[in-house]
Amino acid sequence: MLVWLYWLTGLTVTTLFSAYIVRAWREAGYATLTAIYAVYLAASQVLASRLVRLDLGFISLYAPAAVFIYPFIAQAIDMINEAYGRRLAHMAIFAAFITQVLLVLFIALVNSLPPAPFFAYDEAWHVLFTTSIRITVASWIAFLICSNLDALIFDKLRKTFARSEVSFKRDWILNPYVWLRSALSDAVNLTLDSIIFVVLAFYGIAPVGPLMLGQIMSKNLVGFIDNPWFVLYKRLIHYGSYKPFKGRSKLR
Repeated sequence: MLVWLYWLTGLTVTTLFSAYIVRAWREAGYATLTAIYAVYLAASQVLASRLVRLDLGFISLYAPAAVFIYPFIAQAIDMINEAYGRRLAHMAIFAAFITQVLLVLFIALVNSLPPAPFFAYDEAWHVLFTTSIRITVASWIAFLICSNLDALIFDKLRKTFARSEVSFKRDWILNPYVWLRSALSDAVNLTLDSIIFVVLAFYGIAPVGPLMLGQIMSKNLVGFIDNPWFVLYKRLIHYGSYKPFKGRSKLR
């Protein structure tokens, strides 16, 4: 139960803070959302080293702890896409990818240094922060393909249902078109990411079926639950009571 409290708190704080920044300072908003996106991605890389059991009552799944964070990544790119459009969403994905390359390089730099004689946890450090090239490359490939596809699907759905969405302007909570583009783009991202990553990282060395199933089910479950926060974010940046933009541009 405590894990869901942490999860709800983190997601709510991020959503409200992001909406406020985007609404009040448009130019700073893009940089802020991109920074949050990169932090989510870096956190998922670190948390993926711990395997956990998710007890859903009717079934228990085993998956990396990052399954609680990765759906945030999918939502963050939707938040950028909603406010700034697909082109800047793709730029944010590329910028976040560069930060992950740098993270791996910095960890490799530290691992190349000899430990201090009184540092008693060097072996544990290397266990946690030494990832095989195969897993790293698999993660990068899955991220680039699936995140960019997410941005493309989200943008296509937004343009396709732009007029239909207006009819639900007042009933923003029940607007099916907002829920559809967030849920569908994230589901494609999270499912395809699990398939590509598990196959590239573990095929031939581990049973890919159970690993793939656990990731797909757990990621999509968490990803589906966080959709209301995207709906709230859209409501706040477009119709909320925040201060008007100080920048020259308007929201799309």
